[in-house]
Amino acid sequence: MAIITSSSLDFDTIKQALKTKLQASSEFADYDFEGAGLSNILDVLAYNTHLNGLVANIAINETFLNSAQLRSSVVSHAETIGYYPHSKTASLATISASVATSDTVTAQATLPANTTFTGTIGDTSYTFQTLEAFTAANDGAGNFAFLNSSGTASLSIKEGTLKTKTFIVGDSTEEQVYIIPDTELDKNTMKVDVFDTTTSSSFTSYSNVENTVRIESTSTIFIVRETPNGFFELIFGEGNVLGKSPSAGNKIVVTYLASNAADANGISTFTADDDIRINGSDYTLNVTTLTASAAGDDKESITSIKRNAPLVFASQQRLVTADDYKAIIGQRFNSLISDVISWGGEDNVPAIYGRTYVSINFFENIPEDIQTATKNTIATTISENLAVMSIDTVFADPAFTFIELRVKFDFDPELTNVTLDTTQNNIKSAVASYFTENLGMFNKSFRQSGLITAIDALSPAILNSSMTVKAQRRFAPTLNTVGNYTVDFPMPIAAPDDVNFVLTSSSVTYDGKTSVLRNRLSSTTIEVFDTINGVVVEDNVGSYNKDTGVITFTGFGSKLSAYVGDAIKISVTPANQQTIKPLRNYILDIDLSLTTASGTIDNDNTTTSLTV
Repeated sequence: MAIITSSSLDFDTIKQALKTKLQASSEFADYDFEGAGLSNILDVLAYNTHLNGLVANIAINETFLNSAQLRSSVVSHAETIGYYPHSKTASLATISASVATSDTVTAQATLPANTTFTGTIGDTSYTFQTLEAFTAANDGAGNFAFLNSSGTASLSIKEGTLKTKTFIVGDSTEEQVYIIPDTELDKNTMKVDVFDTTTSSSFTSYSNVENTVRIESTSTIFIVRETPNGFFELIFGEGNVLGKSPSAGNKIVVTYLASNAADANGISTFTADDDIRINGSDYTLNVTTLTASAAGDDKESITSIKRNAPLVFASQQRLVTADDYKAIIGQRFNSLISDVISWGGEDNVPAIYGRTYVSINFFENIPEDIQTATKNTIATTISENLAVMSIDTVFADPAFTFIELRVKFDFDPELTNVTLDTTQNNIKSAVASYFTENLGMFNKSFRQSGLITAIDALSPAILNSSMTVKAQRRFAPTLNTVGNYTVDFPMPIAAPDDVNFVLTSSSVTYDGKTSVLRNRLSSTTIEVFDTINGVVVEDNVGSYNKDTGVITFTGFGSKLSAYVGDAIKISVTPANQQTIKPLRNYILDIDLSLTTASGTIDNDNTTTSLTV
């Protein structure tokens, strides 16, 4: 007897199983199902079974965070474990603003909050604005330079349209629902003020629960959750566990920026929309861009929610393990950072107990003062309030290690209509895509086999591909000045031999000669080699430790007068070229300028080699 299993969702399979089931009975032993009207009935039965199976499968999938496909389901599951996905994030830029006047009497001027500026990308203009007031003191000659609360001229402006939503709190016996019907809302810019009555000017400012450390019965906090249709709901406490709740008759005023998110990134020129009034006169605001707009981002993706929600839940809003730091920092500063990693002092090199090390990879173009302020907040407000022990938080900058690849392959032109030159360019594009998709973040390892597989899949004409791997770090010594420098790699370095140079560098000018740094053959000692005259300029400026991957330059720099670019590139051959697994704050990326693809055409006993 045929058995119809619940996992058989294919329509034809279900119908055939029904036929087999009926043919097993004597009444339908010789029945021609396809030539009879009963076939239509079987179609209906198979369709109904198929549809019910799909519905059941989808419903079960949507029940769990890991398997859910609908955004509304993923968001709902995340919220049940205390994780609230981030909304759109407004693009951020920093400017300096000043006014030149002939007023030598007025002591101070104020740049009001919500002062607007316009920036343009292509034919599209975007509005940026201040979220706080800035003040400037008269320099005695009528000039005013506006400063932030830290006393510097770096003023933050965010992109978006200022919007306001007002609610009146109803009777306590009614269920209060406060919906903000705007999918463009940036939660980070929200201000919630609760007025005593609809006409009162007295109000209490409420704080986002995501920025709150301790909650008491009198705490004034709010929660913002994303609704299934993409809008946002404002939720308050019930007067006990989640703090104080607005009372009947109160007026709730919500202001926020509706943002264009990433569309406004990359703007480098801003102009003030209006003049500024000082002592009854209007003056033109002079604006200078310090950092172009960046960090604008869309709503948190489904993939990101699935990855981050369990980590935040595991941390339980306390800092005990290194993963707790990663989870909480990643949640609270997701609009500023692309990745974060942390490790205990016992795992550091050298080991220093009583510390937690944190390395943050900020989004490109995030201003230095914003980065510093973020680190200060983590080290003080977050660490001091959430850490269960007295542990110092120490920050380590991301250490980028660049990979250089030499890809070689045989090319059979009879297996494709694409030229060798095009194939080589396709390989370089595939290498760039592979690093974008698989590396460029903490704890991401390079595996040569995975990249070779991706290259071989590009074309059947690519044969016998192989790869030589080098790792590269960069350092910027002070010119014409003696100093000691250390360059550390995230893996052991190959032992020296008498044929190949394990360590080489980009071009430098040393003692007036165009040179490179390289190890002596069969030695870990580093020398300076004149590439024009083919002689050694200095035979010992440092050495490398092949086991630890540490390169040391001692008393180096007095004869160094120039180098190419912003830093000297030090390239080494890894001891293991198949796998490079970085630890702690190392990030692997690709240096495409030093990556080549070389194809060899072997046709009619004639060999042709090209390199891109």
